[in-house]
Amino acid sequence: MSSLTVTTWSLEQTSPTDLVPAAAPDGDVRIVRAEVPSPEFSRFLYASVGQDIRWTDRLGWSHARWQEYLDRPGVETWVAYDQGTPAGYVELEAQDEGVVEIVYFGLLPAFRGRRIGGHLLSYATARAWDLAERRPEPAQPTKRVWLHTCSKDGEHAMANYLRRGFQLFDTKVEQEPDVATPGPWPGAHSA
Repeated sequence: MSSLTVTTWSLEQTSPTDLVPAAAPDGDVRIVRAEVPSPEFSRFLYASVGQDIRWTDRLGWSHARWQEYLDRPGVETWVAYDQGTPAGYVELEAQDEGVVEIVYFGLLPAFRGRRIGGHLLSYATARAWDLAERRPEPAQPTKRVWLHTCSKDGEHAMANYLRRGFQLFDTKVEQEPDVATPGPWPGAHSA
């Protein structure tokens, strides 16, 4: 199997005032929290957004594993809709000591380049900063929001993170297997 060189950048914000919001895009774009944990919907978002950027680590998850992950306190899925159609999503995960990770963030291919990504990232980062307020059990307020992106991600990902006020804190270069993504379902082709 062939391999490819992948650079992974880790970025963070350490204060809510670090966030530099993007302007909302024109049109009917709404961002809504998926409050009912749904393995089917989360897998659809993951596979559809990641179909052309090699998101493969969760494709083998069982329904039960998706459910267990989504049911964890502090895991939230926020979905951007353009005229009622899912356009992209952000997955947040509360971690120890007031840390929140933006675990996944992205847009379906048909919705890229329409200024939805900056708006979704801005909104989701603000929700990461106030995540403790939505938790049913007492939780430490957010002190740090972090994420990682890599050279396999969309060409505008890093610039979007930097424009939103994230700062680089780590870079790693590794060899990874060159795994073909099957698309949102086996046999599908990206647009």
